Amino acid sequence: MGLAAMTRRSIVPVGVVVGMLGLSVPAVAIDVKLSPEEAQKALEAGRMPMDKANTPEEVKKVLQQASLTTRVGADPEKDLCGASAILRTKRYRLEAFGRQEAMESKKQKKDVRMPDEFIKKVIDMPNMEVEVQLCGDDEYFAEGAQIAFQQGSKTVKPVDVSPAERGRKNDGGSGPAYRSRFTARFAYESFDPNAKTKVVVFFPDGKMNEFDADFSKVK
Repeated sequence: MGLAAMTRRSIVPVGVVVGMLGLSVPAVAIDVKLSPEEAQKALEAGRMPMDKANTPEEVKKVLQQASLTTRVGADPEKDLCGASAILRTKRYRLEAFGRQEAMESKKQKKDVRMPDEFIKKVIDMPNMEVEVQLCGDDEYFAEGAQIAFQQGSKTVKPVDVSPAERGRKNDGGSGPAYRSRFTARFAYESFDPNAKTKVVVFFPDGKMNEFDADFSKVK
């Protein structure tokens, strides 16, 4: 997929409110505000390992490692059916485009870079996308699922939730038979980017699934 196609899918409305009383946000937490210089560093951080990947196996390894950096919950490599989520933060998106820049540069045999105006739109993204992955007993188990963040006594609801994918059959005979995923978008201004959080998934039949997420360890 080319840069243009990825760009169309990634742009969202503008507007982020961060920082109060002049207090600084620790660098280790989810970045809700990035400078153009920090954005360029994120692009480079994604581009460098992909520049060095010269075989399909090396490319696969780079992509797998990238998904682990913002994953919370279970590690699917160790627990296929453990509930988990990938937090598509601003840095996550910029590093992903850095990897795409490297791939396109190799194909075209010249440097390919993201336009400045699109970098700004990523910097100004108001929402963080969360891709939830979990397992169930039938292929439609995740249909109608909802999600919220629990941060202390505060419950944070998403801006919107996309329909869940139809479940895919799991390999092996133990555990739930199907796995599915769905995405939700949370406004950056609605949650604490430094907080330990519980991700709670609600199903139409009244069942719940939850797992812990330490946002202070995610950029």
